[in-house]
Amino acid sequence: MEIECCESLEVHEDLLKIVNDTMPEENELYDLAELFKVFGDSTRIRILFVLFETEVCVCDLAQALNMTQSAISHQLRILKQNKLVKNRREGKSIFYSLADDHVRTIIAQGREHLTEE
Repeated sequence: MEIECCESLEVHEDLLKIVNDTMPEENELYDLAELFKVFGDSTRIRILFVLFETEVCVCDLAQALNMTQSAISHQLRILKQNKLVKNRREGKSIFYSLADDHVRTIIAQGREHLTEE
């Protein structure tokens, strides 16, 4: 695929002013990029899909995804650090669930984007 470029250099100051006035701070852009990196791992996406349906413990996730509890725990730690999942203790079990509906929305919009023509 060829990228087309302008034939002459013409800076549109009015458009650049809008961009500069609305561009978030660099640290916010960095944090946003880091958040989207979390979605760049298919194991974490699979975990989130399980959690769309119900709250589960690490044992259940390991069984559902045919992985070790250690591997699941590692991915859950990343998801929790990024505020995508939360947990609660019940006896000897730790149950995980989605942190909020934003997670579901992000995934749903990504899937919708993939199916657009």
